[in-house]
Amino acid sequence: MLSVLIETRNDEEGLARTLASLIGGAVEGVVRDVIVCDTGSTDQTHRVAEHAGCHYVIGGIAVGIRQAKGDWLLLLEPGARLVDGWIDAVVAHTSRQTMAARFSRARGSRTPFLARVFSGRALAEGLLISKHQAAAASKRAGSAEAIARGLATKRLDAEIWVAPPKQRSPE
Repeated sequence: MLSVLIETRNDEEGLARTLASLIGGAVEGVVRDVIVCDTGSTDQTHRVAEHAGCHYVIGGIAVGIRQAKGDWLLLLEPGARLVDGWIDAVVAHTSRQTMAARFSRARGSRTPFLARVFSGRALAEGLLISKHQAAAASKRAGSAEAIARGLATKRLDAEIWVAPPKQRSPE
């Protein structure tokens, strides 16, 4: 079974969109738990998570990894949406692979290669990773993005609508 972890900060609308795309996985019994790791939101992120039945934790991805119940973790950015068919691809991968994997970008979500390389968003295509590997990586990485960066992965036979880039707000 799978635990979904979403690290967020002030992205209640994006979180709601991502959670909506996970409903099929919960109904099918593939998604065991969803953990929202909040890194300092001042909006209504906690209410969105609680109303959706997620486990809400204050802290980074390492806190969520420790609390995850699944043997496999799916790390997503808030705002990313999984395309129909993702459940079969994830189940197939986790039953026969030990290597981490990423989704393919949905056709309307694709950007030129160099734009992807220089976007600095290693988590844009999601990350399916074993809990053991994620726990080891979290000891040296302070965020979900840092865990995803530079990791060798396979490509899943499923698509994701990439979250729009976050607008940087003055703090």
